[in-house]
Amino acid sequence: MSDATEASEPAEPTGSDEGGAGGRRVRVVLVDDHRMFRTGVQAEIGRTDITGVEVVGEAADVDQAVTVITTARPEVVLLDVHLPGGGGLEVLRRCSPLMADAENPVRFLALSVSDAAEDVIGVIRGGARGYVTKTITGTDLVDSIFRVQEGDAVFSPRLAGFVLDAFASTDAPPVDEDLDRLTQREREVLRLIARGYAYKEIAKQLYISVKTVESHVSAVLRKLQLSNRHELTRWATARRLV
Repeated sequence: MSDATEASEPAEPTGSDEGGAGGRRVRVVLVDDHRMFRTGVQAEIGRTDITGVEVVGEAADVDQAVTVITTARPEVVLLDVHLPGGGGLEVLRRCSPLMADAENPVRFLALSVSDAAEDVIGVIRGGARGYVTKTITGTDLVDSIFRVQEGDAVFSPRLAGFVLDAFASTDAPPVDEDLDRLTQREREVLRLIARGYAYKEIAKQLYISVKTVESHVSAVLRKLQLSNRHELTRWATARRLV
């Protein structure tokens, strides 16, 4: 469900730097493969005179993201974890020199529907400064953006525990070969199925069609050699994925 190229040119400064957010200003790039979601975020946080947030570019996949981030040099990037072309981790890897710029670092804040521990830990290890889920309010998202701009680490409630546990442990997590067979999107669908969501609810939450949900469920059952969603739920529960 990816869009055609959405990378936009850096916006020219408009008006005074005084305005919303106590006169603070931050330049932001939105990276998400769902046009409707980007439009919603833009409408919610992009009223610069009120929020202090100036959206200077958008991208729908990894290549677009790297191009627009490199061109626009925003202060903060709102980054979805699951993107066509390699995912958010690939964007972080390719933008690592920008993150390492001592004078004008580009900082990343993950904004995702996923609250899976491996997604949170993965992007933080990749260099993101925080991770919030798409249930966040517009006001809290603006606050999180400014905090990341200032160098703070920001997490949605309960996600910080994943990071603390991961970095406190000296042992590498065990490899689950069965889970590794699944794509990131299949893992998302698996968790929602195991939590009791109906196909229509999953489609709405992940911005995909019901038919696509059915295809993902079939793929998960085949790869895990399971017969139905009840077995799938037991499998996920036994691995604490729910």
